[in-house]
Amino acid sequence: MATLAENALGAGRIVAPRIDLRRLPRMDAGALLRRSALQLADADIVVDLGDSIGSGHWWRGFATLGALAAAALALGSNVPLLPGPVPGKQPEALQAESRAIGIGPLAQGSRSAPRAAPTPLARRLAEAPERPRVELSANVGSGGLEAALRRAGVGRDDLDRLFSELRGVASPGGVKPGTSLNLVLGRRESKAVARPLEYLAFRANFETKVEARRGADGQLVVKPVAVKIDNTPLRITGTVGASLERSARAAGLPASVVQEYLRQLGYALDVQRDVNRRDKFEIIVAHRRAETGETEMGRLLYAGLMNGRSNVSLMRWGDKGDFFWQTGEAVRKGLMRTPIAGARLTSGFGMRFHPVLGYSRMHKGVDFGAATGTPILASAGGKVVFAGWGGGYGNVVVIDHGKGIRTRYAHMHRIGVKNGQQIAQGQSIGQVGTTGLSTGPHLHYEVWQNGTAVDPRSVKFFSGTQQLGGADLGRFKGEMARLKAIRASD
Repeated sequence: MATLAENALGAGRIVAPRIDLRRLPRMDAGALLRRSALQLADADIVVDLGDSIGSGHWWRGFATLGALAAAALALGSNVPLLPGPVPGKQPEALQAESRAIGIGPLAQGSRSAPRAAPTPLARRLAEAPERPRVELSANVGSGGLEAALRRAGVGRDDLDRLFSELRGVASPGGVKPGTSLNLVLGRRESKAVARPLEYLAFRANFETKVEARRGADGQLVVKPVAVKIDNTPLRITGTVGASLERSARAAGLPASVVQEYLRQLGYALDVQRDVNRRDKFEIIVAHRRAETGETEMGRLLYAGLMNGRSNVSLMRWGDKGDFFWQTGEAVRKGLMRTPIAGARLTSGFGMRFHPVLGYSRMHKGVDFGAATGTPILASAGGKVVFAGWGGGYGNVVVIDHGKGIRTRYAHMHRIGVKNGQQIAQGQSIGQVGTTGLSTGPHLHYEVWQNGTAVDPRSVKFFSGTQQLGGADLGRFKGEMARLKAIRASD
């Protein structure tokens, strides 16, 4: 039976009892082997040298440690060292190449390994071999489609065949500058000839994409691919704010649409007096969106302004593209209230102190401040009775509208009409300037009725009114309801 013993330091340990193997019963070889394995597992092979220092058990562990250390030294001393050459200093050129390769992978298209040393299996080529196919992209410039293809490397024979196949599919002259071209050029016999055109794709127009492929017979085959288009008009609403023109432009509308919108409002109301910063504008334009994401904005379809007092709803209708009120009455029925789109009123009609002459006198018109070069529009249709220099008026145009009504447009930068010319309402007749007795670029606008100057904002002049009726009026109102039902883009 095992007993508990205590060493000199007071630490306890378990001491196994002595076994007399002669008294054990005889066992077969298998049983003896298993018993020996159990005894070996219980044997104290690794001695704790901190326990029972100086005892026989301790000295046996110390001797075992010394024997293991001696064996390790004896075995290690007979292992020979592997010889190796000491690398010399690299040449400067090789060092520079190694440094470049170290950072080379950071740059696109750079080398990532050193050059191969010349061997009997490698030989220097007279010129770099060509790729079997070249895929590239190009953009149509001011020279048109043909010039862009020539710059891309397309040969004359392929160009002639391509343009011959394009007839009836798309007009090469209609391809807009900036159009992207995707090309694939094939293998050629030598560098003395152009690569054959294997594939070409480009947008011929907004609705059509063109693809050209070289068939098995070696001929180019051109195929038009229709692009799906959404023709839903675009409706934009917003608040007038400090400037109706700037607010409409900030909403994403092009300048031409905004000018047309302001011009149509000018027929219906006085943009200077009747529009406030809290009013809401509503503009609907023709709009197309391709399935590939491109958009194209067209002409003005609807012009609206909500101010709570005199709401305006005007829509384009008919072959001539005239605008009509929601009641079907034509808008262009009298003098335009404002002959400059988006201009600001700087001086009214009546007595005032003249800023150049230095004394008070009658101001026989109204002034609209605008930048030099801003188009001036005829407030009504008529005949030009004077176009030229008018002294203090500077460059001036006078139009006779009939029924005793004449209008004068002064201080022009440039005159755009001639004496005797017939003018339509809203037609550009010149540009804003500061000629004559003027302190800055503006339009001085006068209205004369039967030889007397009158306030342009108070005159009422009617030259005939067009009124839609019957089935045409019904279709007009239905189209206006359809446009106004379009979801707005604020």
